[in-house]
Amino acid sequence: MMTGCVSFLLGLVEGKDSRIVRRLTEDRHGVTAIEYGLIAALIAIAAIAAMALLGTDLSNTFSLVASEL
Repeated sequence: MMTGCVSFLLGLVEGKDSRIVRRLTEDRHGVTAIEYGLIAALIAIAAIAAMALLGTDLSNTFSLVASEL
């Protein structure tokens, strides 16, 4: 699919402009940044869920200890 788009774009422009289009379509830095962003978001969601569960358990533990004292 992507090669068809690239071929179409390269067919529209000629000479110097085709090098710019080719360079932009072959650049993978944006894809890597998006992947890192998705990984960071998943880690953040997992951390928030873990902290919410631990927070409730920790609160119950402190309440139990306080009532025993």
